[in-house]
Amino acid sequence: MRLRLAFLFVLSWLALPAAAQPLDKVTVAGWSQPISEITNLLAEPDKGFFKAKGIALDYVPGNGGGSAIQNMLTGQADIAFTDPASLYLALDKGEKLIAIYNIYPQNVFNVVALKKSGIRSAADLKGKRIGVYSLSSGTFQNLLVLLHQMGLGEKDVTIQVAGLLNFAPLIQGQLDATAATDTGLLVARAKGLGDVDVIEVKDQLNLPSDIFVVTQATYEAKKPILRRFLAAYRDATAWMIANPEEAARLAVIRAINGRDEAVNLEIIKLRNRASVSPTTAREGLGQFDPDVMQKGADAFRSLGLISHALDMSQVVKSDLIPPKEGTP
Repeated sequence: MRLRLAFLFVLSWLALPAAAQPLDKVTVAGWSQPISEITNLLAEPDKGFFKAKGIALDYVPGNGGGSAIQNMLTGQADIAFTDPASLYLALDKGEKLIAIYNIYPQNVFNVVALKKSGIRSAADLKGKRIGVYSLSSGTFQNLLVLLHQMGLGEKDVTIQVAGLLNFAPLIQGQLDATAATDTGLLVARAKGLGDVDVIEVKDQLNLPSDIFVVTQATYEAKKPILRRFLAAYRDATAWMIANPEEAARLAVIRAINGRDEAVNLEIIKLRNRASVSPTTAREGLGQFDPDVMQKGADAFRSLGLISHALDMSQVVKSDLIPPKEGTP
C-alpha cells in the first residue's frame, strides 16, 4: 500500500505543470520606430517566437543605424539592428564590434529619376542634382558607393538634402534624381509618382541593407543567449516569408505606420525579398557573404568615409547563426 501511494504521488507530481523558467531579456536597438517592415519583431506578443526560445524581447526605437549602435554602446540595448555603413564608421572610430547576422542581404537602396530626364544608368548621374534624406543617411552613403563604382565622386554631382519627402522636389523639377529605398519608392508610386527609371545600387555593390551587431564583449560573454535570439529571429523571419498576409494584418495593430493593410503587405513582401539571397538559399537565413562586406569596407575607405583599413574577417562571425532548416 505504501509503495502504491508513493507511486501515485510521483505520478501526480509529474502531472503538475513545470514551474515557468525565467526568460532572458534581450533588447534590440532599432534604426527606426516600430514600423511595418519589422513586423516579424513586432508580432512577438502574438506569435511568441522569442518566448519559445526563452527570451523576453524588448525594442528600443532609433533614428538611423548610427543611433542604433549608439544606443547599444550606452547600454540601452544588447543588439543593434543597424547597417554596414554605420558599422564601418563605428569600427573606424575604434569601437570593438561583431556582426552576427545578415538581416537583409539584398541592398534596398536606389536612385530614382523621372522618365523624361533621360537618366537611365549611374553614369548618367554626372553633373546632375540628386536628393538624399540627409548627409548621415543610408541614401547618401549608398549614393556615394554607386557613384564610386562608376568612377565618379561627390564632386561630379550636386547633392541636395531633401528630407524624407524627397520625391516632392523630384516631381517639381528641383532635382534631377533622388536617392531612396525600395519602400520609399513603393509609397511614392502609391501617391502618384508616375513613370520613372530606377537605378539599383545592388547592381553595382550588393551590400546588405541591415545586420545585427553586438559589442565584442557581449559576443564573448553571451553566446548561448545570442544563439537562441538568432534562432528565434530566423523563425520569425521564416514565418513572415511564409505568411505575408497574416503579417500584414498584425502590422495594422503593431506598427505605427500600419493602418493600410494592403500597403503593409507590399512593404512586407519587399522585406521578405530582401531577406533572401543565393547564399541564404544555400546556407540558411542570416548567412553573410564575407567578401561583399570587405568590398564595402574598402569602398568606404576609397571614398574617404573612413580612414582606416578594416579587416572584416575579424568582424563578421557566423558561428551563432542557426543552421539551415532541415540540417543537423
